[in-house]
Amino acid sequence: MSETPIDSSKRTWLIASGCAGAVGGVATAVPFVSTFQPSEKAKAAGAAVEVDISDLKPGEKVTVEWRGKPVWIIKRTPEQLAALPSLDAQLADPKSERKQSELTPEYARNEARSIKPEILVAVGICTHLGCSPSDKFVPGAQPSLPNDWKGGFLCPCHGSTFDMAGRVFKNKPAPDNLEVPPHMYLSETKLLIGEDKKA
Repeated sequence: MSETPIDSSKRTWLIASGCAGAVGGVATAVPFVSTFQPSEKAKAAGAAVEVDISDLKPGEKVTVEWRGKPVWIIKRTPEQLAALPSLDAQLADPKSERKQSELTPEYARNEARSIKPEILVAVGICTHLGCSPSDKFVPGAQPSLPNDWKGGFLCPCHGSTFDMAGRVFKNKPAPDNLEVPPHMYLSETKLLIGEDKKA
């Protein structure tokens, strides 16, 4: 049986159409495969956030967004700091021992729940159902708060209360203290939210 020779012009067309098909396949596959890469917006959403706190005065709070969550940075007054130890007996987890690795990094497992005592960095989301607590920094009797209130946060949804270190009071719907996100100081006045390990 003898092989029929292929016409050279047909061979050229076969090679050309094969190459065109391969190029078309690659052109179609590249956009599809690229959809598996995170978008720039997604990368930015998880990126660390640098915050200048040089203008933050005692008793003030600034809110930044990190990973779609509000992160509070509060400069506590000496009076607010002094009140923290007196509240331990009223709190559900005064030393942040429950859910340690999830909600409180090692360097924030202290009375002030912070690296620097005067600066609190906390995620402003209630650990009950994800509402955002309101600032109740002024001490004293107020609606929905005890008469000996020392300052902190009130979740208006179900009445959970947190002290000025984001620690939840006993017998409240919220099961845990407010989350302390990973963070570190780049300088005396610059914070990095989202990273806590120097490269």
